[in-house]
Amino acid sequence: MGRASIEISRTSSSSSSPAVTTTSTSVTETVNGEHDFRISGYSLSKGIGIGKYVASDTFMVGGYSWAIYFYPDGKSLEDNATYVSLFIALASEGSDVRALFELTLLDQSGRERHKVHSHFGRALESGPYTLKYRGSMWGYKRFFKRSALETSDYLKDDCLQVHCCVGVVKSRTEGPKTYSIHVPPSDIGQQFGQLLECGKGTDVSFQVKDETFSAHKLVLAARSPVFRAQLFGPMKDQNTRCIIVEDIEPPVFKALLHFMYWDSLPDMEELTGMNTKWATTLMSQHLLAAADRYGLDRLRVLCETNLCQDVAINTVATTLALAEQHHCHQLKAVCLKFVASPENLRAVMQTDGFDYLKESCPEVLTQLLEYVARISEHSPAISKRINDVIPDGVDVHGRRVKQRL
Repeated sequence: MGRASIEISRTSSSSSSPAVTTTSTSVTETVNGEHDFRISGYSLSKGIGIGKYVASDTFMVGGYSWAIYFYPDGKSLEDNATYVSLFIALASEGSDVRALFELTLLDQSGRERHKVHSHFGRALESGPYTLKYRGSMWGYKRFFKRSALETSDYLKDDCLQVHCCVGVVKSRTEGPKTYSIHVPPSDIGQQFGQLLECGKGTDVSFQVKDETFSAHKLVLAARSPVFRAQLFGPMKDQNTRCIIVEDIEPPVFKALLHFMYWDSLPDMEELTGMNTKWATTLMSQHLLAAADRYGLDRLRVLCETNLCQDVAINTVATTLALAEQHHCHQLKAVCLKFVASPENLRAVMQTDGFDYLKESCPEVLTQLLEYVARISEHSPAISKRINDVIPDGVDVHGRRVKQRL
């Protein structure tokens, strides 16, 4: 992180009191972040048109979203597709955002002869670059001559690797502190968690198959609108001392109670007794369904995040069905993208979870086919794989078609 500071002192004096000196410091520094962008299938991207680009995913640096734009046919008409263009763009709302940039095209031969354009590590006559509004860019229209690029070590297996660094300039003024008081972090979750563990004052129990769990009505009602209605609402259960819970496994209900008291997830491996990613994913799936059932939105999002991070061949189909059934749109998008990729499609199709997906969520299968169809336009081999998963009466674009006799 770059940093520059200016100190200002002021002296006040009078005939009746000693001079008092106060100080302040203006600190200007950069908040830095990096992003790696892999451009796969370079030869297929050629010909999309001058001024058209392929974009990286957005990434956050200094409170702003950024993206890398690669123009296979160049950005300017006057260059007539002779050069490729490369830019960094401000992808979020902002005005007069000052920043330093670095774009590196990586040498993939191992000799590390990278092509680097950088603001960092050198004096800038006019200071950092200023982006005026969303969509403003910094980069090079003539980043690399296309004919030279295609015979260079920067292109390997039809892929390019771009490394980007953004340093957003931030300024602040620091004054003297007249106190130093340490405020401890909140431990309310720990206190409630200990209340659950000791069992003191419990006034409701839950029978989950062959296990019983004790809890406090007020805590449950405060945390869950469903428990609030079940325990105190006009349609509350007749027996609120012992409630039978159906369709949830005991370890899942135990994890649910843990979150409601501790406000954090338990150790999944300790809870399941298995040190495998599959067991953790399975627990997260069941816990997400339970969170949705009891209106625990934060727990639902935590489980959704964990499942996004742990997408795998043997569990993605059941996770996709779960995402559809419980309206987890981001999780659904992650799963669809994973399954639709050529290297994953056939393996996922051979899992039991894919059979369950076809039976329980046929509409998702149509959406999956639309994802795959976009890729298959450039690959006959992938088109052949799709035929294995197309249900009767649906083409690769998800359209209904008449069956031939």
